Amino acid sequence: MNRIQRALEALVERVDTPAPVVLADVLQDNIDRMQAFAARHNLDVRPHVKTHKCVEIGRRQVKGGAVGITAGNVGEAEVFAAAGFHDIFIAYPIWPSGTKVARIRRLAETTRLRVGVDNAAAIGALADAMGADAGRLEVMIEVDCGARRSGAPAEAAGDLALAARHRGLVPVGVFTYPGHGSSGPDARKRAADDQEAALTTAVRSLSAERITAEVVSAGSTPTVEFSTGSSVITEIRPGEYVFNDLNNARLGACTEDQIALFVAGTVVSDWVPDQVILDIGTKAISREGSPEIGYGAIPGTAAVLSRLNEYHGFLPLPAGGFRPRIGTVLPIVPNHVCPVVVNFEDYIVTDSTGTSLQRWRIDARGFLN
Repeated sequence: MNRIQRALEALVERVDTPAPVVLADVLQDNIDRMQAFAARHNLDVRPHVKTHKCVEIGRRQVKGGAVGITAGNVGEAEVFAAAGFHDIFIAYPIWPSGTKVARIRRLAETTRLRVGVDNAAAIGALADAMGADAGRLEVMIEVDCGARRSGAPAEAAGDLALAARHRGLVPVGVFTYPGHGSSGPDARKRAADDQEAALTTAVRSLSAERITAEVVSAGSTPTVEFSTGSSVITEIRPGEYVFNDLNNARLGACTEDQIALFVAGTVVSDWVPDQVILDIGTKAISREGSPEIGYGAIPGTAAVLSRLNEYHGFLPLPAGGFRPRIGTVLPIVPNHVCPVVVNFEDYIVTDSTGTSLQRWRIDARGFLN
């Protein structure tokens, strides 16, 4: 019996389903392992809190050695700043409109705040928003390394950093996201190599404008293992590593024993031959997946959710005698953990033995802007 199944067996009478269950000992091992990896390679860790959105977990990451946190939007940054986090990087090309103008100003007054930019228009808007306090706001130039998401061409980083400096903002470095490293096991190293090349070009571009890239920030749990040989990278921003998931296990970025979160669900119907229905649908586990890989799996078995409605999870029963009865509580490991978190208000927290039971608030749930 693996860790997840053992913990759930001990909790089964104490959990209302569906519910996200976190194994605190596995989570702590993941935090410690990433920190040790970074220390060996002289890197800072700035974990992305969008994965867990939980102040308690963020505190554990900082206590473990993280230099600060990465947030995905202003709302997440506000939640963590209010909880006492004082070094925050919003790794997103923010457009300061509406209430964000005043909110960014307030954050910059109380925290060491960095924000991402990838275009001159946003630089001008941020400078206008900050006014005479522009010098309080640090900016990081985002460059594309092949993910074809946000991010300027790497060779344009210097021009953007110079534009920020001319407007009174403080350019401190460059960052990128190698998202294409998630396309398959063989893509991880290729994406990390693309990342290193783009960041090296970006650093040179800043140097040509006589601007030092104090921070050179690399991203992504799948590629972090290969972000070690660079002479330019100074920090890493993994997020999913704290929980891990099936996608990372398939990529080889974690083992199944390093998965710290599952969703507990109950079998509620079994009228269809060779299939049972669980109370885990899209509102609990999201639509991340495909008919080929399923939408979540029961560890230690060949059983995967083949289809989801809002409140129904369709679980075909594989050959071999696995047929859970009505009322059976099963652990479902998600393909991608980040979308699961936003569906719940609390984590059920235990350990691999299931003997302890706590609730940790998902503090930044619902903060999307």
